[in-house]
Amino acid sequence: MPLSFDPQQCPVLAIDDHLPAVPRDRLVADALRDRFERAPVWQPELLADRLQPTRPPVRASVLVPLVVHGGDITVLLTKRSDQLSDHPGQISFPGGRAEPEDLTAIATALREAEEEIGLTQDFVQVLGTQPHYTTVTGYVVTPVVALVRPGFSLRVEASEVAEVFEVPLAFLMTPAHHRRHAVGEGNNAREFLSMPWITQAANGSSKRYFIWGATAAMLRNLYRFLSA
Repeated sequence: MPLSFDPQQCPVLAIDDHLPAVPRDRLVADALRDRFERAPVWQPELLADRLQPTRPPVRASVLVPLVVHGGDITVLLTKRSDQLSDHPGQISFPGGRAEPEDLTAIATALREAEEEIGLTQDFVQVLGTQPHYTTVTGYVVTPVVALVRPGFSLRVEASEVAEVFEVPLAFLMTPAHHRRHAVGEGNNAREFLSMPWITQAANGSSKRYFIWGATAAMLRNLYRFLSA
């Protein structure tokens, strides 16, 4: 199965509206800190793309930035540049491959977030990490979850990031917004989740962001962690 296909054209097989949303009182800063400090016993749901990588694994990290807006929290996401060789145009977290100078996966995520979007570390409080996720392109990704206090300014690296936007954490932690898809047949069949987010553009028209693949999978694992 070719890696280049339009996921938005894949039919929706199911919507997970039978699962409960994470309670709102767990989606505030203090509760999130407590959850990571006293993590429950839980199992991640998704650990790798169904289609296995065809190249040697590459260590990488992403920052999962939870932006604190008073009592509301949003997830900061990026739309990747169409010029990138891996996952062009897709919705992702800021992040990238580990470099030799990175002592930890957390160091990689913080460095990449500052390089890609200018999010400086003095606004970031790391809560902890989530299980690795292996992408079809061979990246073994460590999600690093962090709270981000308001007041930061972004400086986007245009060669890597086309756009930065935020989605309410409560929306993403509601499985009624999680859709299941499949593409391909037989041994090449690939299943994936999507979490389409529709918001209002500056001109008043609606704007749709199709969150899917590895990003949606890591968000689904965060859902399992917070709802355990």
